[in-house]
Amino acid sequence: MLKQHLQFKLSQKLSPQQIQLMKLIQLPTQAFEQRLKQELEENPALETGKEEIETEQDEFDDLYDNETDSESISAEDINIDEYLSDDEVPDYRTQANNYSQDDEEKHVPYAAGISFNQYLLNQLNTVYLNEEEWAIANFLVGSVDESGYIRRPLEDIMDDLAFTQNVYTDEKTIEKVLRVVQSLDPAGVAARSLEECLLIQLKRKEPTARIELAIDLLEKSFEQFSKKHYQRLIQKHNITEEQLKDAISEIERLNPKPGGSYSGNNRIVEHVVPDFTIRIVEGELELSLNGRNAPELHVSREYSNMLEGYKHSKEKSKSQKDTVMFIKQKLDSAKWFIDAIRQRQQTLFITMNEIMQYQKEYFLSGDERNLRPMILKDIADAIDMDVSTVSRVANSKYVDTPYGTKLIKDYFSESMKNEQGEDVSTREIKKILEMVIMDEPKRKPYTDDKLAALLKEKGYPIARRTVAKYREQLDIPVARLRKEI
Repeated sequence: MLKQHLQFKLSQKLSPQQIQLMKLIQLPTQAFEQRLKQELEENPALETGKEEIETEQDEFDDLYDNETDSESISAEDINIDEYLSDDEVPDYRTQANNYSQDDEEKHVPYAAGISFNQYLLNQLNTVYLNEEEWAIANFLVGSVDESGYIRRPLEDIMDDLAFTQNVYTDEKTIEKVLRVVQSLDPAGVAARSLEECLLIQLKRKEPTARIELAIDLLEKSFEQFSKKHYQRLIQKHNITEEQLKDAISEIERLNPKPGGSYSGNNRIVEHVVPDFTIRIVEGELELSLNGRNAPELHVSREYSNMLEGYKHSKEKSKSQKDTVMFIKQKLDSAKWFIDAIRQRQQTLFITMNEIMQYQKEYFLSGDERNLRPMILKDIADAIDMDVSTVSRVANSKYVDTPYGTKLIKDYFSESMKNEQGEDVSTREIKKILEMVIMDEPKRKPYTDDKLAALLKEKGYPIARRTVAKYREQLDIPVARLRKEI
């Protein structure tokens, strides 16, 4: 049976302008510049630079308001072609081919470079190999990873040679060709393990007593050496502590990742552009927003003139009405985008300014022990904004400080209670833990239990498992692996 009834519902939805603003806020500087460039290409009503006439925007706003108030347009015989004629200028009219020898070259040259594998193949061309050995060597070079290692067993390589290269051979032949590949530069390349990599490098050195002892240690006692069981090594090899120290010194000079030493290796380098700059001027903090985050944008005067022309027209065809709708859409989009940029600048500056004031003691001294516990809600409440907005600002933005360029997110940390009942930042505890480990006796490093006890003496009562967690976050190994002679 059909029934009719009324239902009241209260819902909250984001407008397109709000969604656009949120997306712009979370963009870092370089991504924001790309988004700005894309908008300028897609919207001809949006232009960069200062306006020629200061009142242009005000005149356009009045005109635009008058136009939007009326549903119909009071003209019909206007010819739109005269307003669009400027867009039909051929490309050759805007190009100049007369360059002076004194003109500065604006293009940045890029180094071509070759890959690490191609670098190895170029060396391989100087070695005499028969057809089968060349095919094996070429396959082995292709199996070398970025670190310079071959991570696959020879048995698997033998199967792949048979299936993919139609080369039927045995492990003995592959081993022989592998020795040839391992003779290439950089030393240690094509090793199958860390032990083999270090041995290849040592055997290329001029033989001395220290080198021979280092080779003997790696060949016969690699496991004890990797676990730093120094007393067992001294007893097993019947050597003195000084001799062991010299041999370890030789091994520490070796490169565990030979592939990383290749300067021609093309790597993707991430360039960080700071969004803010903090400077100390006469003992006070001064915050500035990167100029690349504050472009000068305005609405195109040509497009506003088009609407003004339609204001005085009497008749209008369907195609001209469609053109007017297109112009209005582009003008709307341009105004929304400019407003979103202004709000983005304001939001970024207000948020970072509050963070700077909250951590003022740290920014004046640069000592991480002065960092206060700070969570997103602390800043959001102070500036009367949502936590998600603060998160978007902090997550991908960088600030240039007198102590280096830092990710804003790194200044946020949880709090813990010290013995006096005061809230202290976990970053402060990590810094003190790092300093304690730095000053520990190297012959007998502190265990996690000992570190917990030392921190408690300093007024930070934390559990052993918490010490272990902080130590791992600082990328510090366990006590046994920190031991030195």
